[in-house]
Amino acid sequence: MITTDRTEFRGALPAGGRLIGLDVGTKTIGTALCDAGWSFASPALLIRRTKFQKDKLALAEMIAAQQVKGIVIGLPLNLNDGSESPRSQSSRAFARNMADLDLPIFLQDERWSTVAVTRTLIEQDASRAKRAELVDKMAAAYILQGAIDALVAI
Repeated sequence: MITTDRTEFRGALPAGGRLIGLDVGTKTIGTALCDAGWSFASPALLIRRTKFQKDKLALAEMIAAQQVKGIVIGLPLNLNDGSESPRSQSSRAFARNMADLDLPIFLQDERWSTVAVTRTLIEQDASRAKRAELVDKMAAAYILQGAIDALVAI
């Protein structure tokens, strides 16, 4: 199941459980994990993209090791009107290719994730190199936190 409907995704996880958040880029995949009670999301690994099957294997191993019950993937919509973009279609294709892991997948609006995270890192006086290393996995945590906040409210 792949959905943008929070209620449908929540219904697929009646017992809750740990979720993984993904910020899928062309060069990296930022990952984040949340606790089983959906209280907080934390940045996890940064996966440098190679071939899709290798990337998927790395994610599948992480999902198994962390006993993940659902996947939240950032959906990059256009900032001004919320419409879909070519990057949105790429994220949807990534989700379709992950569907055979047999976990519910939720596509979460990620319009402001990178901007918010970058602003926070600049405020913390992080160097450009440090920001480049952290931004994708912190964006994944931002995306995942937004999703779990919405799920808990249902």
